[in-house]
Amino acid sequence: MTESIESNLDVENEHPRLSLSTAAARNLATTTKSAPQMQEITSRWLLKMLPWVQTKGGTYRVNRRLTYAIGDGRVTFTNTGAEVQVIPQELGELPLLRGFDNVDVLNALAGRFVQQEFAPGDAIAQSGQPANQLFLIAHGKVNKIGLGKYDEQTVLGVLADGDYFGDRTLIEPQSNWEYTIQAVTRTTVLVLPQQAFRELLNQSQALQAHVDRFRTLPQVPQNESGEAAIEVTSGYIGELELPGTFVDYELSPREYELSVAQTVLRVHTRVADLYNEPMNQTEQQLRLTIEALRERQENELINNRGFGLLHNADFKQRIYTRSGPPTPDDLDELLATVWKDPGFFLAHPRTIAAFGRECNRLGIYPQSIDLGGHRVPAWRGIPIFPCNKIPISNTRTSSILLLRTGVEKQGVIGLHQTGIPDEYQPSLSVRFMGISEKAILSYLVTAYYSAAVLVPDALGILEDVQIGL
Repeated sequence: MTESIESNLDVENEHPRLSLSTAAARNLATTTKSAPQMQEITSRWLLKMLPWVQTKGGTYRVNRRLTYAIGDGRVTFTNTGAEVQVIPQELGELPLLRGFDNVDVLNALAGRFVQQEFAPGDAIAQSGQPANQLFLIAHGKVNKIGLGKYDEQTVLGVLADGDYFGDRTLIEPQSNWEYTIQAVTRTTVLVLPQQAFRELLNQSQALQAHVDRFRTLPQVPQNESGEAAIEVTSGYIGELELPGTFVDYELSPREYELSVAQTVLRVHTRVADLYNEPMNQTEQQLRLTIEALRERQENELINNRGFGLLHNADFKQRIYTRSGPPTPDDLDELLATVWKDPGFFLAHPRTIAAFGRECNRLGIYPQSIDLGGHRVPAWRGIPIFPCNKIPISNTRTSSILLLRTGVEKQGVIGLHQTGIPDEYQPSLSVRFMGISEKAILSYLVTAYYSAAVLVPDALGILEDVQIGL
């Protein structure tokens, strides 16, 4: 009786209501509903832009010309508090010690490194001074400074964590540095004096034999990429005898196996039977599960240590910013690493914002391009796609990737296999697993994928990009 009286009163104006209230009317109305929304869903530009290659047998083998690579990797360190040590086996990344596996000698050699600290602006090695030390950069960023064409000071390169210089000084006659190494940030280096190396060299016959072999290695003809040269003669006159040649291949080419992402979707039969209007519950559950699976797939293509792009870029294809934030000059340098028909940049949205701030500061306003109805920022006509899967470190640094894509361009490709049993989307299957004793339906949702870099210069990375607050 009380509810009836209250429903006939206009509570706000305190007089009898003359029409039906909206609260009562809603009981007879049909509610318009949205499909379930999901904040995790992103544009997933990497999945859209990668050309996907059918991978029969679940494995893709990348055959290449034979390349003579000698210790072009980076050295890894461990630290206890502020004390830094090089991992002995990592010394094999140095050209001089490539293939040397005597653990005792490597341990002794690692113990002879001396840790040194440098402040920004300090000279680690000075041009004209004796070059008689090997330097390993444990942490920090340094500039390699030398003389330009007109005897002006110019930056010849940038080195950072894991890089090294001066390795040839250990076995060469006394000489002087031809360049200056200057710390850009606070820098920790490990130093091995030439004298300490030679003392160990005199004590170890195994190391002496290895160094002797290194000194006598034959100079194999090769091109600027390190590939075995193909002998060709041109520009001659007369009946010159032509050279014979052949194209040598890698004997152990890399193989990429398809990775997998899986989950089991569970739906109660009561829900699946009774609550399907206006939207099918099972379909909506499956749609959102697949969205999460695709997000994980893109994350793996970026971050997986086995095939992820961040971990599979060649070390020669990794560069550093000149000053910290991403500038137009830095992106031009990145374009120089993937100059053969670059496809697109990939960066975290906050990194793109940092690049925009640098452009604004310099009075540069890059034009965006239209891509399928989307306005996408671009630099030099190359689109810059956002990807929140590229990590941001605790020190607010990230990376920018530049890719050339496609098999015909010897670029980066995605790998999948279509035509699998119970396929729901390309290379994604949904299999019914049955009904449990608790009346719960189970579906196995599986996605197969991987990525391959066909040649090293198809992928470049601008590392340690400062994005600010």
